[in-house]
Amino acid sequence: MAQTYASNQPQGFENHIKNVAIVGAGGNVGKFITEALLKTGKHHVTAITREDGSNVLPAGVNIAKVNYDDQSSLVAALQGQEVLVITMSVMAPPEQQNKLIEAAAAAGVPWILPNEFGGDPLNYEIGNDIFLGATKKKYRDYIEQLGKSSWIGIACGFWYEFSLGGGPERYGFDFKNRTLTLMDNGTIRTNTSTWPQCGRAVASLLSFKILPDNEDDASPCLANFKNKCVYISSFTIGQRDMLDSVLRVTATSLSDWKVTHTTAKERFQSGQEELRKGNMAGFGRLLYARNFFAESNGNFGATKGLHNDILGLPEEDLDEFTKIGIQMSEERPPY
Repeated sequence: MAQTYASNQPQGFENHIKNVAIVGAGGNVGKFITEALLKTGKHHVTAITREDGSNVLPAGVNIAKVNYDDQSSLVAALQGQEVLVITMSVMAPPEQQNKLIEAAAAAGVPWILPNEFGGDPLNYEIGNDIFLGATKKKYRDYIEQLGKSSWIGIACGFWYEFSLGGGPERYGFDFKNRTLTLMDNGTIRTNTSTWPQCGRAVASLLSFKILPDNEDDASPCLANFKNKCVYISSFTIGQRDMLDSVLRVTATSLSDWKVTHTTAKERFQSGQEELRKGNMAGFGRLLYARNFFAESNGNFGATKGLHNDILGLPEEDLDEFTKIGIQMSEERPPY
């Protein structure tokens, strides 16, 4: 297919994104995406919320109330939107994202960022092992099948502060009891991102031009990422790096901690066993452990490269977000 340029578009074509709709604008990562979009001053942001939604939304956001049992309300909310950003729990009803995708197609929304915030969605080996890959692919395929929108996936790895402070089934840390389950001596590195970095990445991406101006224009644009992934990372680190940061932040020494050693594969298998027993904590255990396998892990930056520089993302302070993760562990029970 021949490259399309802004210079050969019909009169009146505007080569930038103005109107962005977001599902989950008051949620974990959604709040940071919404705030970052507003901060650019380039976007009108609309939060798609349930009629009975109670989340506190950032100031400056338009609100569109919808009923997921009434598809016409979804279509109406998405009229005139250029991008639909979907952020929701993996536990959300699967048909909910389908309804949003269908409504976006009916409303003529050209771009969708599906609920892809996590590991590399194109790593089908890991995706199959953690039971999420096929489902996420189905949503991307459905967007292409309907033929009205294009998707862009955001591969950011696990959220660092959320994962560090979320209990021992994630990155292995139990701050209350000062214990750590260390996999393969903690040397396997993975990509992990903070919520603010995810927000900045989406805002920067949606601030790109939509199309190159002409054949001589090599600046980044949305068209470069059509039906592809954007790869970002705050830190490329292993459990040992996290531990070093934890020791600095807590002013403790290794002797203050009880460290249990295992392998990522053993931990993955134990997670499978717990899940088979009906213990959902086993899912979290296998999900995280799988990304620390020595031969195939969550370090997509090593195999795919990162788009941090293109997006203008800053370097972050690991200890700052380690502190936030520890605070999160104290403020709410792990889940």
